[in-house]
Amino acid sequence: MRRDEGRDFPWWLVALVAAGLVVAVTVARDPVYARILVTLSRGIGLTLAVTVTAFLGAMVLGLALAVASLSRHLWLRQLARLYVEVMRGVPIIVLLLYVAFALVPLGVAGWNALGLPEVQTRAVPLIARAVLALILAYAAFLAEIFRAGILSVAEGQIEAASALGLGPWLRFRLIVWPQALRTILPPLGNDFIAMVKDSSLVSVLGVADITQLGKVAASGNFRYLETYNMVALLYLAMTVTLSLALRRLETRLRGRGTTR
Repeated sequence: MRRDEGRDFPWWLVALVAAGLVVAVTVARDPVYARILVTLSRGIGLTLAVTVTAFLGAMVLGLALAVASLSRHLWLRQLARLYVEVMRGVPIIVLLLYVAFALVPLGVAGWNALGLPEVQTRAVPLIARAVLALILAYAAFLAEIFRAGILSVAEGQIEAASALGLGPWLRFRLIVWPQALRTILPPLGNDFIAMVKDSSLVSVLGVADITQLGKVAASGNFRYLETYNMVALLYLAMTVTLSLALRRLETRLRGRGTTR
């Protein structure tokens, strides 16, 4: 890779901004595009809510899996590895359908078998099933990121903290986690951007996100080109914005690391 590649002028960004201006003018002048944008904009909030909620849940489960995979207990390490390998080997859309139409009904049946207040499967919202599936899927990927970040901390620092009398929780909170966080933030950001795109899969359950609203709108107005142009551009706008923010964060972290 050329050394000056990172300093290249971002002509790609200029092209995207120019394309965005063309789209804005088109939407302002073309009532068809304007109506489509109004329809799709109703799904932006739901798309972001699904993404943020699922990613936070995946972070919690992924961190627990990472800690389990580094446990001193063999059975705990093997269980964590089993989960990660299985979830990474199943396509997300298959997992989405399995959770929604197999796992959730099975869980409801088990709940009712315990004699607890009866719950109907249809009472579990489809959006909740979709979020659960994304959590289970992405936790496996985030677990590997967290594990790599924890392993990146020098063993000598952990031993020094132990010598000072710090327990496992304090060692993790004061020594391991602050240093690991700098390593894992960039890949975490990349996975968050990936989840923004993968959240479109919840449309197969009829959840009214951007993709689902686009499908409904196109089936009604038969303007497939215009509708899916807008769907693609909305996702592109979100992912490019997040990608630029992530690059800025990486630059700041790199700068802090070199000044210390």
